[in-house]
Amino acid sequence: MPSAVRAIGRVMETTPLKTTISAVRKAVGFVAFVSLGINLLMLSSAIYMMQVYDNVLTSRNIDTLILLSVIVAFALIVLGVLDGLRAQMMVRVAGWFEQQLSAPVMASAIAAGVRGGGSTAQGLRDLASLRAYIASPNVFPLFDAPFAPVFLAIIFLAHPLLGTIAFAGMVLLFVIGVINDRITRRAAAEANSGNSKALNFAEAVIRNADVVSAMGIAPGLQHKLAQVNGQAFQMQRLAADRSGILSGMAKGLRFILQSAVLGFGAWLVIGQEITPGLMIASAILMGRALAPVEQSIGAWRALTGARTTYARLAAMLRDLPIGYIQTKLPDPQGQLSVETVIFVPPESNVPLIRGVSFRLNAGEAMALIGPSGSGKSTLARLLVGSLTPARGAVRLDGADMAHWAPAEKGRHVGYLPQEIELLDGTVWENIARFDAYAEDREVVAAAQLAGVHELILNLPDGYETQLGVGGIKLSGGLRQRIGLARAVFRLPRFIVLDEPNSNLDAVGEQALVTMIGALKQQGCTMVIVAHRPRILAEMDKALILQDGAVAKFGPRDEVLQAVTPAATALPAAEQS
Repeated sequence: MPSAVRAIGRVMETTPLKTTISAVRKAVGFVAFVSLGINLLMLSSAIYMMQVYDNVLTSRNIDTLILLSVIVAFALIVLGVLDGLRAQMMVRVAGWFEQQLSAPVMASAIAAGVRGGGSTAQGLRDLASLRAYIASPNVFPLFDAPFAPVFLAIIFLAHPLLGTIAFAGMVLLFVIGVINDRITRRAAAEANSGNSKALNFAEAVIRNADVVSAMGIAPGLQHKLAQVNGQAFQMQRLAADRSGILSGMAKGLRFILQSAVLGFGAWLVIGQEITPGLMIASAILMGRALAPVEQSIGAWRALTGARTTYARLAAMLRDLPIGYIQTKLPDPQGQLSVETVIFVPPESNVPLIRGVSFRLNAGEAMALIGPSGSGKSTLARLLVGSLTPARGAVRLDGADMAHWAPAEKGRHVGYLPQEIELLDGTVWENIARFDAYAEDREVVAAAQLAGVHELILNLPDGYETQLGVGGIKLSGGLRQRIGLARAVFRLPRFIVLDEPNSNLDAVGEQALVTMIGALKQQGCTMVIVAHRPRILAEMDKALILQDGAVAKFGPRDEVLQAVTPAATALPAAEQS
């Protein structure tokens, strides 16, 4: 593997990264081959100067000068073309690299968000940062450095003394580079970490803009953000200061070495040990030999940042859920089986769901009720497979929810979470679950089933109205009804609705009741977290959840008659 890939990707621990790096080897290998051509053409200037000083000036042959000038001009034009081609190729390699990893990074980010693992955008930012580094000029010294020994060997052939000076200079620059890495790596890593924390904090503030504005929290948050940014800036300034001093030392050393080669070269010319052309050519070659090493020192911060980003990305992708069954399973009928499900939150030893078991036949509707904090929403997420139980299984027609491929499961499962979030896109895209192959009739049918079609038509651009970032802000009720339309898109066989009437008025609740009745006629299996009688009247069964365990399960009327008001925790206000 070329040294550039080895330098960026020593942490080869995850299948997506291994696969992508393996696929990109040929392209990077060709870039290395182009770099070979560039570095060989770099010799043309040195050869030209040697010929001019040793032959043209002594023979005073104008024809030779013209011919040499034409040849070197052509060589330098080709060099420029190859250099531009190399830059274009690396931009394309970087774009392909990002494109290949964007899907697994997004999947891992979603999994981290489900587990409550912090900002889900960090992985995508890291991927974009790595792509920017690969496409930047900072990566080219990694391709050019392996050719430095070639130039050094040519200088040794010119004269051992000049070669020794160049070799000593290269060693000194390498030592400066190692020192630069040692004294800036920790500060650069802390600066990157601080910048990530600041961005994550800012994202959290923006997500809660309403609360921040209404309660006047902005000044305190601005002070907190300034502190986080200040700490990151201090580390960034420390790394930049140290790297800047060493970069200046490296540049000054290179100028001194070039002058030393010219000085000692002149002394050797006077002693008739080398020709004037060899003196000039050696100075040019030494500059070319030391340039990648010096540039690497200047670009070391970028390389260190890329390595840190790569390691963080590798760690993120290491947790990517794998092992989905790729065989397309038969379309389910809606038979639901929950088998002794236990769920323990991350970094906790206390189960939130404790041995829940029940079965629903295809087409049955079950009400999931219980007091606040009993685990209803957690159980709902377990049912649709967004959470994985520590023990037990949730099966749809006998297949474990964890074994369904995401795309396949999405065709058969509908879900309305308690906290409804519509994504950046049009109303049409949100209802269609961003399926580019969805048909208009399917989207309209889902909206009509949820009773929101007429309301959508009243929006500024109808189904093409932009939502989310940069779009209009919907009322809670309309957002919930569009979320319901998304949940019932293409009539999935299994539907889970968590408090679907929490933001609905009387008209909206009646539309919800009508939708539930229509779904039952279509044979959809449903689990609905609800307490209000109008919703409960449509249910076939009920389950009372108490402290994460099943307190009562069975036919709706039997369960509701057997439990006391304290057990169901239904306040009088909710009975109206």
